[in-house]
Amino acid sequence: MTDAQETAAEPELRTTTGGGPPDDVEPAPIPLLEPREGIPPVVSTPEALESVVAAFAAGSGPVAVDAERASGYRYGQRAYLVQLRREGAGTALVDPVGCPDLSGLGEALAGAEWILHAATQDLPCLREIGMVPTLLFDTELAGRLAGFPRVGLGAMVESVLGYALEKGHSAVDWSTRPLPEPWLRYAALDVELLVDLRDALEKELDRQGKLEWAQQEFDAIASAPPPPPRKDPWRRTSGMHKVRRRRQMAAVRELWTARDKVAQRRDVSPGKVLSDAAIVEAALALPVNVHALTGLPGFGHRMGRRQLEQWQAAVDRARTLPDAELPQPGQPVAGPPPPRSWADKDPEAAARLSAARAAVSALAEQLNLPQENLITPDTVRRLCWEPPAEATPEAVGTALAAYGARPWQIEQVTPALTRALTATA
Repeated sequence: MTDAQETAAEPELRTTTGGGPPDDVEPAPIPLLEPREGIPPVVSTPEALESVVAAFAAGSGPVAVDAERASGYRYGQRAYLVQLRREGAGTALVDPVGCPDLSGLGEALAGAEWILHAATQDLPCLREIGMVPTLLFDTELAGRLAGFPRVGLGAMVESVLGYALEKGHSAVDWSTRPLPEPWLRYAALDVELLVDLRDALEKELDRQGKLEWAQQEFDAIASAPPPPPRKDPWRRTSGMHKVRRRRQMAAVRELWTARDKVAQRRDVSPGKVLSDAAIVEAALALPVNVHALTGLPGFGHRMGRRQLEQWQAAVDRARTLPDAELPQPGQPVAGPPPPRSWADKDPEAAARLSAARAAVSALAEQLNLPQENLITPDTVRRLCWEPPAEATPEAVGTALAAYGARPWQIEQVTPALTRALTATA
């Protein structure tokens, strides 16, 4: 074990304020983190997985968990590598392609606290392979609540623990097999210090009086149900704001649906099949034949005749749809309208929102955390659009709870929001 590795075994919370070294003193170089036990072999067989399950079940304390996806390369957001680390078990790299059912591993860790960085990003793909935590600690969210200006994993490890993580492999195609050794090294290091980072952040949150806030947030993430499927996902096509007419919207819908089927069948990212920009161009032009389609950006000479014909067929379906089957401009929105229209629709609501936003902004600055973590902007909008009949602290708190605010959030923002609502009454 090197000196740097020995130091990494017992990292301390670094002070991020206090002036730093004198101008004439060169800052000490930040050591690059090294795997303490080297890079473990990738677990890709049921027999090897059984050994990992036994080792992690026998381990102690919290377990660091991370997952790598192939966003931008493959269809969907499935996990292509799962990394774990626990005291007494070391680090494991598990291949969900060779071991698609990790429910046994999830059950072995059911009573442990799982440490993830940006948990909401990884939990959906972990859930697909049978890994669902009951207790968790999110180091990214902890960093936000503690007021850290940069909360990426590398930035947090550097500012809190004093080590530099290797960079450069976060956006690679993790579906590649076999995985190159530098990628595996990067993946192993992602969980190397998560437990240490968690312990340091817990102390910092406790020092700031925010530990209970964080625990409420972590519990909310762990208990949240899977999000429902998105309605009309084609409406989220990039550049959709250019599409005004209903028949053009129908073309976007038909092209998006056709592209999605091809992408799913080929297991590639939809953007690699046909770009959003090309879909919008075809929808705006509504070409009458393949020749006209070929002249549009995104449908050049590199595209085969068969591909062009399937895109033209989608456009033709939109061009011949009866008016009654064309999509409506916009979709029903649950909740208040966009704030930019409030001044015209309801000037009093616009005044409430302006006062409430200012109050939340001032309070968030005072508490040294992001506004959106103090209370979600959507919750503030809903409260201001349909305020309680009487803006008392009790009524405001009840409304916030109905919108999903946690107890700590209600306690902090209710006085300020109550004042904002009464001041504009």
